[in-house]
Amino acid sequence: MKKKIIILSAILFFAFACFALLPQQQSRALEADRDIDRLVKIAEQGLAQAQFNLGVAYQQGQGVKQDDTEAVKWFRRAAKQGFAEAQTNLGVMYAEGRGVAQDDAEAMEWYRKAAGQGDVKAQINLGMMYDVMQNKTEAAKWFRKAAKQGYADAQVNLGLMYAQGRGISQDGAEAVKWLRKAAEQGHVLAQYSLGMAYQRGLGVKQDGAEAVKWYRKAAEQGYASAQYSLGLTYIEAQNYAEAVKWCRKAAEQGFALAQRGLGLMYAHALGVAQDYAEAYFWLSLAAASGHEESIELRDTVAKELSQDELVETQKRAREWQTREWQPKTAGETIVD
Repeated sequence: MKKKIIILSAILFFAFACFALLPQQQSRALEADRDIDRLVKIAEQGLAQAQFNLGVAYQQGQGVKQDDTEAVKWFRRAAKQGFAEAQTNLGVMYAEGRGVAQDDAEAMEWYRKAAGQGDVKAQINLGMMYDVMQNKTEAAKWFRKAAKQGYADAQVNLGLMYAQGRGISQDGAEAVKWLRKAAEQGHVLAQYSLGMAYQRGLGVKQDGAEAVKWYRKAAEQGYASAQYSLGLTYIEAQNYAEAVKWCRKAAEQGFALAQRGLGLMYAHALGVAQDYAEAYFWLSLAAASGHEESIELRDTVAKELSQDELVETQKRAREWQTREWQPKTAGETIVD
């Protein structure tokens, strides 16, 4: 009986403790409701900043139930008053078809209004849309405007356009200039592209040490192309242990060239103990990604395995391929 009383007392204490918290929770909820109510009243009075803030609240579900249609409604009210951030967000909603029918022309119209006021996000979005439309001259124009405001994505895009001569005259020095600005902000593609520029002497004096420096910065951020390129520089320097380390990082992300390289290092005992099963495993993955040369190399290595080893390694490769990953490619770089 005493035990039951103790248990009952504990339950009652817990219940009262929970009940004691309710007024605080209710107070916070009521305060949030009051904040939204105040924001709605101010927005309805026509203040553009409040209308924009209310649109963001609906867009992100902050203090209100997430509702793209309501977000569009309030972004539009602020946008019509010339509020640049609202114009950009309204453009995004049209571009993505959120709360309105997807409409690129309408998205561009709102981006153009905001970009004309100097909104950097609108400028980069407008540049990207022109780039997709193959209007490279207009794309370069808007990337330049955003790049001059220090926006790293725009600096990378502008640098690559200079490197490749898309929409503007090809100019290696200008390419390196803009890529460096983005790279110094930590932009991974810029770091990788700058490493490539130094390795190949594109727009800058060839410098292996600088190439390694920038490859490493991108590689340490997990960029597979940079990890593989860094691995190759170590192969050239015959530092095979480091080469294996960086090729493995890229290979584990599904980067086919790195998988091939790692397979060859296992086959030839470069930086690792010779292991034909591991060599077959990585070459199989590279072959499955569509790397033609790896098919022949895989089949050559297969001759060094017993039937049991071959079956087991093939099973392991199949299991690895079912993981949730996407094959990594170099993406757009300084070189076509």
